[in-house]
Amino acid sequence: MDIATLFDDVQRMNKRQFLYQVLSFGMIVSSALMIWKGLMVVTGSESPIVVVLSGSMEPAFHRGDLLFLTNYPEEPVRVGEIVVFKVEGRDIPIVHRVLKLHEKDNQTVKFLTKGDNNSVDDRGLYAPGQLWLTKKDIVGRARGFLPYVGMVTILMNEYPKFKYAVLGCLGLYVLIHRE
Repeated sequence: MDIATLFDDVQRMNKRQFLYQVLSFGMIVSSALMIWKGLMVVTGSESPIVVVLSGSMEPAFHRGDLLFLTNYPEEPVRVGEIVVFKVEGRDIPIVHRVLKLHEKDNQTVKFLTKGDNNSVDDRGLYAPGQLWLTKKDIVGRARGFLPYVGMVTILMNEYPKFKYAVLGCLGLYVLIHRE
């Protein structure tokens, strides 16, 4: 199919067909959003699925692995557990392992993290003056993963032209595809 044929198909579409295609596209987008919000409720995590963006957790997880998270408030944090956390001043969540716990008599628990492939703990990544993480910093705990599935996300973030090309092709397909 060449470009001229593609534009001929779009021009031959009547307004009713075009509106139907736009509504179908809207339903796909809203369905995806509903599924995401449903996953948030079921998992207790503000971000139930994340992509590993660096090699700091190798060999446990590699760049591009897709992680499935849960974040139930009643579960205690344990040493050795892989957590995803956000630090004040940083937009991107970090995937690292709990290295140490610091428990106080008043039942508060603080913990220190470190990437498996890093030589030092994460205190240099925390907010200025912050030495420990608390439960409020946790986005979720890794419960499962799919290897390298997130590479598409990484490619789209590193190469914006690729992202726009993929999104444009998908949008065009939805608009001209007839059922």
